[in-house]
Amino acid sequence: MTIQAILKDKGADVVAIDAAHKVAEAVRTMDKRQIGALVVTGNGEDCSGIFTERDVMRALARDGTHILEEPVSDHMTDRPQSILPSTSVEEAMEIMTDKRFRHLPVIEDKTLCGIVSIGDLVNYRIHQTEREASALKEYIATG
Repeated sequence: MTIQAILKDKGADVVAIDAAHKVAEAVRTMDKRQIGALVVTGNGEDCSGIFTERDVMRALARDGTHILEEPVSDHMTDRPQSILPSTSVEEAMEIMTDKRFRHLPVIEDKTLCGIVSIGDLVNYRIHQTEREASALKEYIATG
């Protein structure tokens, strides 16, 4: 199964913030939307970076609370790893596991198509496993 199937189920809406906006606004947006990452836009790009809960935590630990008044661009991850809609779920999970990412932007031809989280992928795999188990039980029962 591909990432495109996950985006079809969950939707391709992406919450984004301009790189010039303050970290405090980004944190409020993540809290309000109950999400762990924002795609960062700027310089005419759909995805110039990604700003995550981990970026907030690291910046606070390193520089203190004054970072809340600094621009997101100072603390985001520039040019994040991305995947294609045609990327398999297994390959995306491997990238996330190996590189310790929890979010991957989905980009094709320089156009942002969506974003997937490790939770999206795990949820998909759980449902897939449940469907397979149900099919096996039905097969056994009808013998």
